Formats: sequence, C-alpha cells, structure tokens
Amino acid sequence: MFGAEKGKADKMDGKGLCIGIVQARFNESITNALAQACRAELNALGVADDDIDHVYVPGALEVPIALQAFAEKGGYDALVALGCIIRGETYHFELVANESAAGVTRVALDYQLPIANVILTTENTEQAVARQTDKGRDGARVVVEMCNLLDRLG
Repeated sequence: MFGAEKGKADKMDGKGLCIGIVQARFNESITNALAQACRAELNALGVADDDIDHVYVPGALEVPIALQAFAEKGGYDALVALGCIIRGETYHFELVANESAAGVTRVALDYQLPIANVILTTENTEQAVARQTDKGRDGARVVVEMCNLLDRLG
C-alpha cells in the first residue's frame, strides 16, 4: 500500500464487478455453504446477482479447467474457486489438493486474473464445517480487494 494507506485493506467496493464462481460438487454440503456465504458477501460488497456467474463441476480437480474457460470467455473481473477436499486413507488427498491448487494458481497467473482459491483442505468433516462460512466470505473479500488493488495499480 502507499503512504498513509500502508497496512489498510483497499476500499471494499464490488459495485460493477463481474465475478465467476466455480463450485465443486464433491462434499456438496460443504461447498454449498461456501457458495452461499461467498455470494452473500459479494452482494454485501456491492456485486449484483446479475454480475455473478456460477457453475458446477464434479470435483476439485475439475475446477481449474472451468476457471480457464471463464478466463478464455473474458469479461470477468475475478473468479472464485470453491471446493472441499477431506483427507482420506490414501495419498489421493495430497494429489487432489496439490494439483487443484497448482491449477488455480496457473490460471490466475496465465490470465492475470484475481482468483480466490477457496478449496478447503481439511483433516475431517468437522474442520470443513467449522470453516465453510468464514472461508466463503473470505473468498468474496479477496476478489473484491484484489480487483480494487489492480484497478488502482493500473
């Protein structure tokens, strides 16, 4: 931040922003709660319902390709990735967590587009439930703040 603003978040103004949301259906009760909290916070920050496009994919590994499709389509100021990966008994947890996160980051960097990665990675369902509302809200705040910052930086 610059000068007197150092340490403060940019103004949280989502008015006029167009946001795409990609939601994984796997662990759907958690991802539905993430989506509900995210959309409510986007609305509270001034993003109109008509300016939010929301799509669903099977799981966390499919999130990056849908984000890429949004980015290729254009017209979005930012994107939100929603998912929930809960540790199981096999290495699959690490694979899905690592690869989905890498894919989300790659799309953000390749398209210079803010993406809030709200793909929860938890040890158990209880941890996911404990985080679902706050992390959904956080995703909305992240994209609005980053859009405001990038707009200010030109």
